[in-house]
Amino acid sequence: MKSICLFFQVHQPFRHRRYRFFDIGNDHYYYDDYSNDAILRKVADKSYLPGNKLLLELIDKLEGKFKVSFSITGTALEQFELYAPEVLDSFRDLAKTGCVEFLSETYSHSLSSLKDENAFKDQVKQHSERIFGLFGQKPRVFRNTEMIYSNEIGELISKMGYTAILTEGAKQVLGWKSPNFVYVNALNPRLKVLMRNFKLSDDLAFRFSNGNWSEFPLTAEKYIGWLNRLDKSEEVVNLFLSYEAFGERQPAESGIFNFLEAFASQVVKSDELKFATPSEVVEKLQPVSVVNVPESISWADEERDLTAWLGNGMQKEAFNKLYELSSRMKRCTDENLLKDWNYLQVSDHFYYMSTKHSLDGNPNRQQNPFDSPYEAFINYMNVLSDFKIRLNAVEPENETESEIAILQRIIQEKDEKLKKLEADLSRLQKPKRPRNPRSKKS
Repeated sequence: MKSICLFFQVHQPFRHRRYRFFDIGNDHYYYDDYSNDAILRKVADKSYLPGNKLLLELIDKLEGKFKVSFSITGTALEQFELYAPEVLDSFRDLAKTGCVEFLSETYSHSLSSLKDENAFKDQVKQHSERIFGLFGQKPRVFRNTEMIYSNEIGELISKMGYTAILTEGAKQVLGWKSPNFVYVNALNPRLKVLMRNFKLSDDLAFRFSNGNWSEFPLTAEKYIGWLNRLDKSEEVVNLFLSYEAFGERQPAESGIFNFLEAFASQVVKSDELKFATPSEVVEKLQPVSVVNVPESISWADEERDLTAWLGNGMQKEAFNKLYELSSRMKRCTDENLLKDWNYLQVSDHFYYMSTKHSLDGNPNRQQNPFDSPYEAFINYMNVLSDFKIRLNAVEPENETESEIAILQRIIQEKDEKLKKLEADLSRLQKPKRPRNPRSKKS
């Protein structure tokens, strides 16, 4: 029987507000709380809540034979707690069924695996601990940000104790090979590699409600027919997609939830197909060969490379300037700085700076809060400049910065003392109210 590995990504970034040049050094709050709240609430109502409700019903109805997996970023979990705690409760309910596997990834959906090994390890550890604390699962399978993968990243993941990793079944890597098998890392064959079937995944994620698509409308029967026509020797079909495809990108009125219900029911009844989590797949299936990925791949755009985040000079400049701060952040213990450091690493910030979208019609362009990639770059660099000022105050870059930090603290202390004296003086200069004369008794 072929295993159907159904995986959903859940991610929400903390979006920055319009942060002007004159805010630098004066206002240290960077976030657009209104947008973060409104967007999370909208996606929760359209996708997360109805999706989780349906999954829970299917697991119960199909007696545990329907199984899915999730990779939920730390920033998404934080936003659930802030804006929609009922979403977090619904994921807890799914975790209790034993039919849902939660995977590990970077806490803030960062690109740290490409630049800073220590920052990467810290984020993965932080995320794994959060998943265990919330859902009682210690992740064994890893899914990197945007499915970014290379031989070196895989070897690092294996050394961190993970048994498998999910990535894209990119044509430039597989060539004539099929993504519908289990592979192993080229540098450490102990790490198994599950590769996304992008054609079948994107049929659901992007093409399902497209009336101009030659296969529209897509029914569960038609889709299962495609699965059954795959080569009999192929062992697993990895359907990896963003969870927002259900209800948000493909609205409920398109029939996407009805499709999922029919699809799940028909797979469970099939003699040829069954659902499995990533851990079950790598435990039960033997790898067929090594997959060699010398250059990093991702699941983005036609190129399946890194250019959506690091394809132009602005993106590279912002990326390099951010990670120039890594060595000092290792010594930093300030909780507010550490939180902002995590949020600054979110890959979305670099995606907003991309100049590719107008050419390839990427559907995620509508999620960009900025009018242009240049505005996104300037905004991010303004935030980063203010962050660096705050960091210099606690972890100076050099002796000169240390002296400046000391002088700034002295000036700040004197300003506070001056304000206190001015307040005292103002209080003393206020005319005293005359006492009311006591009325004489007649």
